[in-house]
Amino acid sequence: MSDFVYAPPAEPARIIFHDHQILIVDKPAGLLSVPGRGEDRSDCLINRLRVAFPDVLLVHRLDLDTSGVMVFALTPAAQRHLGLQFEKRQTKKVYVARLWGELQPRTGRVDLPLTVDWPNRPRQHVNHETGRSAQTDWRVVRHDAGMTRVRLMPVTGRSHQLRVHMKEIGHPILGDALYAEGPARDFPRLMLHAESLRFRHPDGGKGLSFSAPCPF
Repeated sequence: MSDFVYAPPAEPARIIFHDHQILIVDKPAGLLSVPGRGEDRSDCLINRLRVAFPDVLLVHRLDLDTSGVMVFALTPAAQRHLGLQFEKRQTKKVYVARLWGELQPRTGRVDLPLTVDWPNRPRQHVNHETGRSAQTDWRVVRHDAGMTRVRLMPVTGRSHQLRVHMKEIGHPILGDALYAEGPARDFPRLMLHAESLRFRHPDGGKGLSFSAPCPF
């Protein structure tokens, strides 16, 4: 990705909900969650949010090219509470993706360990010796013109997990410049969207669920 030029979208992130502890945002594709290396990559979601929410704190990330629901904390206590929920896999995340080819059967699980592909960073790859356990459940929504719309439910939260897992079973996510090849890459964006996120509110533990409509 040496020829990569960061060109973040001008569209603002949509605020879905906020209160005294949490901030829920619909991140647009093409925008970094946090600053990258270099001044040219300082424009990012959390820096944009600081204009209106100066105390905003990071809880988790979405890849640059992934859109959808993110939760931020507005107090250190909320950040710790939410961070533990992600660490203990107590949150539920559902993604929508479009895949190359017709995925069969209608439901299933990918269980392949992942680790960083050091010579080709930031790529990840499957490694049965040194990889960390990673599981992704899928549910086919429909097949369409040789493609598949699917919902993906990650059990674990490894870097690039959904993208690598789909590639490994022969159905890369459309528009994936890192992992798709040939015509599967030839789409205007990565067809991956964080559709919904469920977690417990840090103030009292009430279960909450937030969603953002899929833009593709």
